[in-house]
Amino acid sequence: MSKIAKKPVVLKEGVNVNISGNNVKVNGPKGELSFAIPEGIKAEVKDGKIIVSQAKKNDVGTNALFGLTRAMLNNLVKGVTEGFEKKLELSGVGYRAQASGNTLTLSVGFSHPVVIKADPAITFTVEENVITISGTNKAMIGDMAAKVRAIRPPEPYKGKGIKYAGERIRRKAGKAAKAIGGIVK
Repeated sequence: MSKIAKKPVVLKEGVNVNISGNNVKVNGPKGELSFAIPEGIKAEVKDGKIIVSQAKKNDVGTNALFGLTRAMLNNLVKGVTEGFEKKLELSGVGYRAQASGNTLTLSVGFSHPVVIKADPAITFTVEENVITISGTNKAMIGDMAAKVRAIRPPEPYKGKGIKYAGERIRRKAGKAAKAIGGIVK
């Protein structure tokens, strides 16, 4: 049995939860999100908390979905109250980004600027070569951050590219460093 799923999801002020059948809708100050609960999992609201349980105790088919459902419901509640954000860092000479609402324009060494249009629920902001992707849906933000990073992933020799904030890039020695430190026959 999942340790995560045993914890109830605490509802903050201004959050309304509507459970109808297998569908859960969460309304809050930042918007509305919904989630389809898998078969064999039940969710109910009691005393300002969402309690997740299995229809059959210790059912092998729903054990994996038990903790997942609780985590997804927790992310819905956190998304409509606080929101989520991911930060990406640009590093490289001449690498720039410009944001306007849900459109991001990148100049990252190609012959043309790369324009990315996101869902209306996602917003981009750029400050000193740091791109911030924010919104209410955690999965959409992570997916968009991965798509932006995939345009120019950081390379191991000079470290140029788009990386997540705090990500360490494993650096490699170039040809010149290898030749000097190598064994001569």
